[in-house]
Amino acid sequence: MTTNKRLYRTRDSIVAGVCGGLAEYFGLDASLLRIATAILILLGGLSLWVYIILWILVPKAPKQ
Repeated sequence: MTTNKRLYRTRDSIVAGVCGGLAEYFGLDASLLRIATAILILLGGLSLWVYIILWILVPKAPKQ
C-alpha cells in the first residue's frame, strides 16, 4: 500500500509555515525544529535563502 504523503507549509505558522510543514512531514516536534532552524540561520549553517526558497516552492496546506 502506498501512502500519498505530500509536503505542505502548515497553516498554523509563526513566520511562513515552513518549519511546521517539515515537522508534520517528518513526524518531528515543530517547536524544536523552529529553534534548530533559528540557531542554524544565526550560526550560518543554514542559509536564510534556503528557508525563503522553501517558502516560495512548498505550497500552503489545503483548507480542511
